[in-house]
Amino acid sequence: MEKEIINRVANSKLITIDLEAYYPAGNRIQIDIAPWLLEGIVLKENDFRNHVSEHNWSQYKDCFVALYCSTDAIIPGWAYMLLSIALAPYAKKVTVGSLDMLETAIFSEIVGDLSVEEYKDKPVIIKGCSHKAIPPAAYTLLAQKLQPIAKSIMYGEACSSVPLFKKKRP
Repeated sequence: MEKEIINRVANSKLITIDLEAYYPAGNRIQIDIAPWLLEGIVLKENDFRNHVSEHNWSQYKDCFVALYCSTDAIIPGWAYMLLSIALAPYAKKVTVGSLDMLETAIFSEIVGDLSVEEYKDKPVIIKGCSHKAIPPAAYTLLAQKLQPIAKSIMYGEACSSVPLFKKKRP
């Protein structure tokens, strides 16, 4: 007589959150402003403003954009602000820094907007494997957001999760 195999994972109350499901579509692009500087290091306001006004910003439609300078130039804050204003009608999001910083900013917003009430007093697994690059900070932010409400938080897959937090019983 064969014993029936029961899938305890499928029958459990575990809820899996996959951050990859929230990954927004759109190209991630870096814009280096060094070519717009005199000898790559000096920002001359009139020349810089001319570059900004003549640049085709529409090419960044529906993109996520990271602004940076590849040289050791000292860039005044208003320069990045001016660029972000020029990009505003086209880009989905604009940050200053690397593509990693851009991705972290994108996911900080996503996790911040995520409703977590459905996870109240429930065991939650934050799925760890993904095909898209999810920044490590996104997992940290999600764990912090879930901790006050979830019964428990684990990381990984239901069949091989790493326990991170368990609410103490009163």
